[in-house]
Amino acid sequence: MITLLDYGAGNVRSVINAIEKLGQTVKIVASAADIDRAERLIFPGVGAFGSMMAILEAKGYVAPLQRYLKADRPFLGICLGFQALFEGSDEAQGVAGLGILPGKVERFNADRMPQPLAVPHMGWNGIRARQASPLFAGLTGDEKFYFVHTYHVSADRDADVLTLTDYGYPFASGAQRGRIIGTQFHPEKSGAAGLRILANFIADDTPAATLTDGPSTTQLAKRIIACLDVRANDAGDLVVTKGDQYDVRESGSVRNMGKPVELAGRYYTEGADEITFLNITGFRDFPLKDMPMLSVLEHTSRSVFVPLTIGGGIRDYIDASGRRYAALEVAAAYFRAGADKISIGSDAVAIVEAYLKSGAATGESAIESIARVYGNQAVVISVDPRRVYVAHPEAVPHVVIPTATPGPNGESYCWYQCTVKGGREGRPLDAVTLARVCEKLGAGEILLNCIDRDGTNSGFDLELIQAVKSAVGIPVIASSGAGCEDHFAAVFEHTAADAALAAGIFHRREVSIAAVKRHLTGRVTVR
Repeated sequence: MITLLDYGAGNVRSVINAIEKLGQTVKIVASAADIDRAERLIFPGVGAFGSMMAILEAKGYVAPLQRYLKADRPFLGICLGFQALFEGSDEAQGVAGLGILPGKVERFNADRMPQPLAVPHMGWNGIRARQASPLFAGLTGDEKFYFVHTYHVSADRDADVLTLTDYGYPFASGAQRGRIIGTQFHPEKSGAAGLRILANFIADDTPAATLTDGPSTTQLAKRIIACLDVRANDAGDLVVTKGDQYDVRESGSVRNMGKPVELAGRYYTEGADEITFLNITGFRDFPLKDMPMLSVLEHTSRSVFVPLTIGGGIRDYIDASGRRYAALEVAAAYFRAGADKISIGSDAVAIVEAYLKSGAATGESAIESIARVYGNQAVVISVDPRRVYVAHPEAVPHVVIPTATPGPNGESYCWYQCTVKGGREGRPLDAVTLARVCEKLGAGEILLNCIDRDGTNSGFDLELIQAVKSAVGIPVIASSGAGCEDHFAAVFEHTAADAALAAGIFHRREVSIAAVKRHLTGRVTVR
């Protein structure tokens, strides 16, 4: 029996599914007494440090947790559950942690990095062992694990450090004291290697092992993401579709590329680093009544152990009866169903326009409210811009860039107009400004689509990607236009994009994810 501490924030379904896949039964903590009775306790913390500690205190879990840990009973803390072991965090000044391990959790410091890197640290990175541990049984040391965090434990510690990971500088990606273990990475989202970590923790008789074949330094991999646009077809069935410049109909019918759960499973097997679902069905009622998408997440997370992102309908909403639902409630339902990140699209445009008009944040927008509870790493902004040519940089009150691709009248400058309603309506807002404001409001990642390139197989819009990436300090995902393996190489070699996303070429089996990674090997770091 594995006891899991679920304090009500974030996606714990994937942890439960991983444990059950390993043949174990999971008991969810429902009272302080459940912690005292636990044989092996897993704490998958997600979100913000201050919110986590407040909930633990309110539920009466702090004292029994400290008793359990001080008795040196088997414990695995994941991500924020690892950080909770320390005395406090820079994320929540004045808020005490569990205090089992000395020291304070710190924010990534750009001044310590030889060159600034995107924060959050998001993606697949390696580990370097500092001590032997049963967790390492069956591992070689060259595996990569999934990280997503803004705060970290310092590597400048005399004891307890289990593993180091490099991101600008080394940090402690794991710690162990006796039978108390914590990992900054997410085993439940780290594929086969992560499942091995969990199996080793669960086993009673696994001997301590060392990692000997790993690199002297670790490198963050560039991510390859499979995107599934999901909507109901004319018969009411939920299908994966693909548009040409956002038109998903072919001969009058919705283009059907397959079933979402089956396709997600295929891409996981092929080596996708993440799976993104974009629900492009027009909502006629409250999004939480769109149970098929919740079901897609629940079923996918049972067998797909990489991060899952969901977009579509995550907004404030008033239903037909006049009841108001907050975007935070919608996001919470998706997290509980198995999502790791949520994506906000057209609503982000409205939020940014309101911010620019008033000159101040409200603290109540979907971006701010979700990031406050679940952390900025859980909020992705999906931007759908269209290229607009201009004759000179001062022609419009937007961020204008020079372009190597002249316009229809020979224009050598352009700006990228944000659109809403599936690209059907342009807004007087540019993509660079939107990305900057969304980062300020708490977003942790930008998914950068390009209507002009969508479905063209002509390659990513490198000028757009680099313009946005240069303007923000958070990760940027390149999307729209991939047609061959070399397009992925080009986006990573000529821009600072953190990830590249594709859909149609994967759905139609024109290019496989494995082929993309083979092509990139030796040119950029991949998993």
